[in-house]
Amino acid sequence: MQTTDPHDGNQHAPGASSRASAGPEKLPGIRHVIAVGSGKGGVGKSTVSVNLAVALQQIGGWIGLMDADILGPSIPGMLGLPVGQPPTTTPDGKIVPADCHNLKVMSMGMLTGDDNPAILRGPMVTKYLRMFIGSVEWGHLDYLLLDLPPGTGDTQLTLAQSYPLSDAIIVTTPQDVSLKIAPSPESPPAVQSDGKC
Repeated sequence: MQTTDPHDGNQHAPGASSRASAGPEKLPGIRHVIAVGSGKGGVGKSTVSVNLAVALQQIGGWIGLMDADILGPSIPGMLGLPVGQPPTTTPDGKIVPADCHNLKVMSMGMLTGDDNPAILRGPMVTKYLRMFIGSVEWGHLDYLLLDLPPGTGDTQLTLAQSYPLSDAIIVTTPQDVSLKIAPSPESPPAVQSDGKC
């Protein structure tokens, strides 16, 4: 049975509270933080992030989607968000995320344009990442999805050390070169090559 919040008329998924803050909170007002990552680029991680966010919203969840790929954002292009336009802020200085298909969305591409990837050193990447999580007015969310950049660099380490995650999803393709970078404990070993080209 779905519940209805009297304040906004949105329906919530079965088992989701009418206020996302119920239960243990990892960030104020946010019930679950889920990272979507990959070992290498081009495997469809951002596509999975967007589709998962929309699917969770369609079953009644309050969903936020943060494009944590600071250097190469792609979420604005996938959702048709305008780019290169600074977001508005609240009176207390918090960034107001974009509202797209009833999702709350934040991405570096909204600031710089998705055709102009940011060129930043590691400490600045960490600074923007923390700003996009802690200085954004996310409100009450059932899930905040983090679309990570590929690999295991500064962004992933910052998240792991700073924000307790509810779970993580690793996206890969069945090729050896992808499976070797992002294996899962439950998956069978990659098919061994005979060494021939």
